[in-house]
Amino acid sequence: MDIVAVIAENKIKEAIRKGELKNLDGEGRPLELEDLSNVPEDLRAAYIILKNANMMPQELELRKEIVSLQDLINCCYEDKEKKDRLRRRLNQKLLRFNLLMERRGKSPAMVTYEDQIYDRLGSKVEA
Repeated sequence: MDIVAVIAENKIKEAIRKGELKNLDGEGRPLELEDLSNVPEDLRAAYIILKNANMMPQELELRKEIVSLQDLINCCYEDKEKKDRLRRRLNQKLLRFNLLMERRGKSPAMVTYEDQIYDRLGSKVEA
């Protein structure tokens, strides 16, 4: 364990001993954790900070909407008209996302597969 973790752990234990962590908002309830699997690991802290400040980057908001629309389409079995409307909305979101990424200098393929590419390159270098 690094020194920062040891210091943090000691501060937490001291606060518990002094009773400073009693009667806090949400005490005794499970944490509501957001699924951040669609956000690259190195951007998750920044994502949380921006989200708490209600400042979501446009590409993350679009990615979130795209995933939601894909989930809705996957769950829509019988109503063909509704499924078609969802597909049109999904295509619009994908087009906006792709245009945004191209303007920022990243191709949609690179955004989608960047982590997997670096993982494979890293494992080949180490082997």
